[in-house]
Amino acid sequence: MEKRNLTLLTDLYELTMMQGYFHKEMNQTVVFDAFYRKNPSGNGFAVCAGLEQVIDYINNLNFDNEAIDYLRSTGLFDEEFLRYLRGFHFSGDIYAVPEGNIVFPKEPLIKVVAPIMEAQLVESAMLNILNHQCLIATKAYRVTHAAAGDPVMEFGLRRAQGPDAGIYGARAAMIGGCSSTSNVLAGQTFDVPVSGTHAHSWIMSFPDELSAFRTYASMYPNACTLLVDTYDTLRSGVPNAIKVFTEMRESGVELKHYGIRLDSGDLAYLSKRARVMLDEAGFEDAVITASSDLDEDLITSLKNQGAKIGAWGVGTNLITSKDCPSFGGVYKLTAIWDDEVGGFIPKIKLSENTEKITNPGNKTTFRIYEEPAHKMVADLICLAGETFDTTQDLTIFDPIETWKRTTLEGGTYSMEEQLVKVFDHGQCIYHSPSVMEIRRHFFEELDKQWDESKRLINPHRAHIDLSDRLFNIKRELMNRR
Repeated sequence: MEKRNLTLLTDLYELTMMQGYFHKEMNQTVVFDAFYRKNPSGNGFAVCAGLEQVIDYINNLNFDNEAIDYLRSTGLFDEEFLRYLRGFHFSGDIYAVPEGNIVFPKEPLIKVVAPIMEAQLVESAMLNILNHQCLIATKAYRVTHAAAGDPVMEFGLRRAQGPDAGIYGARAAMIGGCSSTSNVLAGQTFDVPVSGTHAHSWIMSFPDELSAFRTYASMYPNACTLLVDTYDTLRSGVPNAIKVFTEMRESGVELKHYGIRLDSGDLAYLSKRARVMLDEAGFEDAVITASSDLDEDLITSLKNQGAKIGAWGVGTNLITSKDCPSFGGVYKLTAIWDDEVGGFIPKIKLSENTEKITNPGNKTTFRIYEEPAHKMVADLICLAGETFDTTQDLTIFDPIETWKRTTLEGGTYSMEEQLVKVFDHGQCIYHSPSVMEIRRHFFEELDKQWDESKRLINPHRAHIDLSDRLFNIKRELMNRR
């Protein structure tokens, strides 16, 4: 409800570990990677979102008097450590994948290179931001892909899990392809289009449906979408809407951005019947909008049934990503600086679960494209500083099923690094684009994917490979244990 200091938006163990590092004088520079392990909702990829809020969080990290007093009251922290926190600021480097980029499991979305106390503190809030916005942006892609070019309006504010989820969920939904949001504060905050119609209560507050329609049309002649299912969609709602549209046209109103909304019933049947009625009355360009607990599966089904719906309002199932309510991003230590060797010592987390074994070292990711189509072939995770000559042949292989190999002939492919530097010694050097610019960038990135990767069901699994150097380091560390 007001601007908050998010410095204490962290798990307690981040602070208790910080105090331990502080008293053991362990503040060496480390590398942490934020990444995720599995694409949400069975999708072929995820959509990166939330970086702007991460930047804002890092820029405003500080322990004010109120925070220090609270930490003192817990009895867990001594005065020497609290004095250190009073002067705390982030001094490290951060690299990140730009918002709107398509991303895949195990790849660093954000890489933090900083003293370990600083890198540890930012974990929880960073994951909170990324996990939410990446999840909703990816869900929005699935919904808008199912809509096949029809506009999708994000209608989820009242069902979001709180104000922040409603506001930043709307932001992420716009990045993932939605055309507008009903959330007015999100519209103001992020300068994105807002849209909406009216509720059943509007109709019910008038003596009759026709009076309600006439009043609404007189107030909003250039944005007149009438909700027709309050009483009887085909016997009352649509005929009354047609009466109002006829009166508007006869009075000289140029009809644009107009139509009806269906919010209940058999949407396929009702939309087809309503389309016939509107067309016969001469309103072929009237848009039929549908809402009512829609998601990508229902939209696909309605499309397959020949529903005559031209726009979609999607709320609960989008803003909550109902079928997959968590993104599963994690934050893992991957390297520690060693003054004696003058470089980073790679670190690995092992597990009996192969999926949870981390990729060690200070890394980056290159996306490989087939030329001249400029379509993605694979992503190559490698050590930071590795270079590749695209005029030479390049052999890539699956890091698990290593017999699966592909050799790309020199001159037939290109490579683009995915991580960009965002913070340099604590100073932000990156300018965040607007939400609508990020949305356009996402569609450009989407064009670089093969159609098979965009399928909502059983999409092509992208090849995520390791460079030879990184693979050998990982294998050595695993064998050493």
